[in-house]
Amino acid sequence: MISWAKSIGFALVLWIVLRSYLVEAFRIPSPSMENTLLVGDFLFVNKAIYGGELQIPLTGIRLLPIKGYAEPHRDGVVIFRSVEAATPDLDIVKRVIGEAGDTLQMVHDTIIRNHVRLAEPYALYLDLGGPAVEELRQMRAHQLPHYVGRDPAHYQPTTHDWGPLVVPPDSFWVMGDNRNDSRDSRYWGFLPRSHIEGKPLIIYFSIATDPLRIRWGRLLHTPR
Repeated sequence: MISWAKSIGFALVLWIVLRSYLVEAFRIPSPSMENTLLVGDFLFVNKAIYGGELQIPLTGIRLLPIKGYAEPHRDGVVIFRSVEAATPDLDIVKRVIGEAGDTLQMVHDTIIRNHVRLAEPYALYLDLGGPAVEELRQMRAHQLPHYVGRDPAHYQPTTHDWGPLVVPPDSFWVMGDNRNDSRDSRYWGFLPRSHIEGKPLIIYFSIATDPLRIRWGRLLHTPR
């Protein structure tokens, strides 16, 4: 009985270490990254690339950080820990649109980065409802300190038109590919580097629910 307990304890510790520092399984729960990632996609996430922390399950405790071997960059897809107080332990996936020092602007749904309009073949625009009035106020409050336009007093950002903003040090601007169905940096501001946990490695399983079926064509696909 004692040997069984030791074996189970060792396996549990090994699982915690592996998912903290090397690879973790992740399920896509929302459509915010369609069509790059679909609801029902199951991913393996590379946790080693950007560094990790030992995460004790169900406690929120994080300790013993280890540096990674790379840094997030523009246009890459990243997994990160929510910056919003209401969801402190929620893992989220978005695309990096800007990194520290970049000047960003969106004009009629077109991203302009460092004065260059981006061609974004991955971006999806569906006709959905916009943010509430209070959300627009919060967006302005988050963005205004980083606004470098001509008339800050009258700056009124929306999800379709905002900026120009300058990304502060050790921070990133991230957005979902499904632009009208994504709660991202437009709503809550810049993503601190310390919150980034990894990048999608491979889709190991994918299931649709309407109708119920396995998406065989997505298996072993690397999201980009």
